[in-house]
Amino acid sequence: MHCPFCAAEDTKVIDSRLVAEGDQVRRRRECLSCAERFTTYEVAELVMPKIIKQNGNREPFDEEKLRSGFLRALEKRPVSVEDIEAVINHIKHTLRATGEREVQSLVVGELVMENLKQLDQVAYVRFASVYRSFQDIAEFRDEIERLEAEPNNP
Repeated sequence: MHCPFCAAEDTKVIDSRLVAEGDQVRRRRECLSCAERFTTYEVAELVMPKIIKQNGNREPFDEEKLRSGFLRALEKRPVSVEDIEAVINHIKHTLRATGEREVQSLVVGELVMENLKQLDQVAYVRFASVYRSFQDIAEFRDEIERLEAEPNNP
């Protein structure tokens, strides 16, 4: 670690502790050249897999795109921002846990649908209508009947 004061390369760690619920390590360091002290933070860099689109293109995972899809489906629905963020974090964790470098966009879409079904059924049908390209009212009806027929449906 370079000293931010004198740019010397040799520093020593004088204290380390976990912060941010154990997700970061805070280190107090001292420069061996100028004796100045400074703090650094370490965070694990978790790489999200690339998304393989249906046309074969590959693009980086975009959390904002995921969030905007949720927000569009949940527009004017009684779901808290905390619940939405928890679901987004769950999906990101699930994708990382696959250990794959690339994931089909269909996998992400199904994860979104599965989580929306648990979060808000109206939002689920909204999302499904766009995701599955419903062509007429019969497809809406079929999806709603499938949803009503599920045993864990409230």
